[in-house]
Amino acid sequence: MRALLPFLLSAALAQTHTVQKGDTLFAIARAHGLSVAELKRLNGLTSDRIYPGQVLQLGPKAAQEATPTSRRVQVGLAVWYGPGFHGRRTASGERYDMHALTAAHPSLPFGTRVRVTNLKNGRSVVVRINDRGPFGGRYIIDLSYAAAKAIGALSATRVRVEVLED
Repeated sequence: MRALLPFLLSAALAQTHTVQKGDTLFAIARAHGLSVAELKRLNGLTSDRIYPGQVLQLGPKAAQEATPTSRRVQVGLAVWYGPGFHGRRTASGERYDMHALTAAHPSLPFGTRVRVTNLKNGRSVVVRINDRGPFGGRYIIDLSYAAAKAIGALSATRVRVEVLED
């Protein structure tokens, strides 16, 4: 069993690739025996842009999970809201606390927990949806001040939002 453990670990690790500075989709795909189109399909990517710290799915396990996961992941810009709303009622009826790990999303049900990952530095935080917004424009989520600070996103930042199963 001990001799088998490194093989099993390497097989499990081979299912994902963490993007490093200078990586390209072409180089990653070629290194893992995939086409760029297949790599993009496995990860729900709509463009050729990738970011250091981003984790890409590579193997057959990813192929089985790609459809359900891709519907539950968004990539886009996040902003934060704070002092001007602190203490006011949110769309869910609770009071907004800029020091809590919460967020506003235009459509996810209240109480949904999502992992928000800053694609520039790889830091992530789990937040609970308790408000509505952002409305229109180019942003996909409004983070509380505490959540934005936790992932280093105190200005508009490109993030990955993944719905977590409860």
